[in-house]
Amino acid sequence: MIFPAIDLRNGQSVRLYQGDYNKETVINSDPISQAQQIQAAGLTHLHLVDLDGAKSGKPINLDIITALRQNTQLFIELGGGIRSLAQIKQYLSLGINRVIIGSAALTHPELVTEAVAQFGAESIVVGVDGRQEQVATDGWLTASSTTFSEIIQAMQAVGVINFIVTDIERDGTLSGPNIALLSRLQQKFPETNIIASGGISTITDIEDLQTAGIKDIIVGRALYDGNVTLSALKEVMK
Repeated sequence: MIFPAIDLRNGQSVRLYQGDYNKETVINSDPISQAQQIQAAGLTHLHLVDLDGAKSGKPINLDIITALRQNTQLFIELGGGIRSLAQIKQYLSLGINRVIIGSAALTHPELVTEAVAQFGAESIVVGVDGRQEQVATDGWLTASSTTFSEIIQAMQAVGVINFIVTDIERDGTLSGPNIALLSRLQQKFPETNIIASGGISTITDIEDLQTAGIKDIIVGRALYDGNVTLSALKEVMK
């Protein structure tokens, strides 16, 4: 699947450059209209991130998230500051299809174990974000010594299937995805679904990822800079 991305900050759709909160571009002041355009183009999935939540560790853009759920039929995966079973239950109860656990997978792995047991593996995604294959946490503000492979292996052991892998150094840069990294992880963990995120700039990038065995791909800035169109994404899904 192709997942157009909407990142929420202060109720607006924005993009950050390499995860830097000081390098923000407002994409759309009306995220609901933006999501409806995605749906109208024939796309079916949405990658949604509460950037304020990622930084604060609690839901911030709940009203917008609720409205997005109520006003579209898209499959929505949601991340950003999800660090408790209560938050997961709240979002799933709203009708969010699956939630992304990021920092908490590293700092509180028992949360992932309990979430998979309570809500099922299809409702949970683990976000693996970092630089040079070292996991970053707290809205990408804190570096850790844990490698991408180590956290995927640990989370797979408790039943996680879906992993969103983001090379922060590529995110928002349009410099191309880290295909070598993504392909290597998919081959190393063939029972998992490695979801590509970061750096995608052209339809060719998407086709190259598909050729490398990556089935699910998140597209952000390229859509809003005009390099990639919604209609082109619809075509490449066929």
